[in-house]
Amino acid sequence: MPITQPRRAFSFRRLAVAALISAVAGSAIAASAADRLPGYVDGAEVIKVDVSRPQIDTISGIIYSQIKSDRAIRQLRMTVMSPRTKEKKPAIVYFPGGGFTSADHEKFTEMRTALAEAGFVVAAAEYRVVPNVYPAPVVDGKSAVRYLRAHAEEYGIDPNRIGVLGDSAGGYLSQMLGTTNGEKDLDKGDWTNVSSDVQAAVTIYGISDLLSIGEGLPDDEVHASPAVTEALLVHGAAFRKFPGASIHSDPAKARNASPLGHVDGNEPPFLILHGAQDRLVSPEQSRHLYEALKAKGEPVRYVLVENANHGDLPWYQPEIVKLVVDWFVDTLKPAAGSAAAGSNL
Repeated sequence: MPITQPRRAFSFRRLAVAALISAVAGSAIAASAADRLPGYVDGAEVIKVDVSRPQIDTISGIIYSQIKSDRAIRQLRMTVMSPRTKEKKPAIVYFPGGGFTSADHEKFTEMRTALAEAGFVVAAAEYRVVPNVYPAPVVDGKSAVRYLRAHAEEYGIDPNRIGVLGDSAGGYLSQMLGTTNGEKDLDKGDWTNVSSDVQAAVTIYGISDLLSIGEGLPDDEVHASPAVTEALLVHGAAFRKFPGASIHSDPAKARNASPLGHVDGNEPPFLILHGAQDRLVSPEQSRHLYEALKAKGEPVRYVLVENANHGDLPWYQPEIVKLVVDWFVDTLKPAAGSAAAGSNL
């Protein structure tokens, strides 16, 4: 046997022993460092956490508008999620869906949390619904934007970067705020000294034309009823000598209450999402809005989700949430953010 083999084996053994000594020494150093930590005891696990994102503060029950009538005051609420960073942050107002009959604003937590983690102040706002009539919900939406802009310093907001987001009827509201930029007649209530214009709008299976919500759907005839919610929103409920009216009874009035009736080339960037399997709000609603914005040369992106219906589980998946968050990041450009000191106390 050649003499080189034992020497090579011996060399390998020396290297293995050296590595073992190094590992033991490293463990001893780590153990020695752990020994010096306050509260350390044998058996304790010691870890080090890298700080990569800020604490998020949530403030609920904020009264952003008070609707006064002869004998009552209706207080409208919002919930604000705010990353605790030093930089001024863009803000997003979320409007919930509810078929024009409810506005449960503290939902879609997956989306709102992801946006806050991405560096946005996120305000979820309720608004008036049926039996209140148009333009009540739009007036409320604009009031929510003005409230945030007027209180930008308090919430750490950059007042020049405010976007809106909504699903279903909330998508309608998001569309209305985007398409009525500059229309001052809808600014009513408090903080009218500041603008209600928005710099970005996202609509998820929203309504763009109240005259054709059921276009192409098998149950389209329901939308001819004076009791369907879009008819109640525009004309009000039957009462005393008024028998109620179909949404089609006054096309001009319905068109004025629809986002498509306001597209004029002054819109902010839009992101439109709709489910191809939607059987409540026709996907044609989003197609028409996309075509109208494109015709005006406005920046718009349209995403049709092949396997999604109306408000079902695909909309809550990470792929959709990330798509919306990334679009808002590209459009409103939040800073990376320097985390301010956090505390749960």
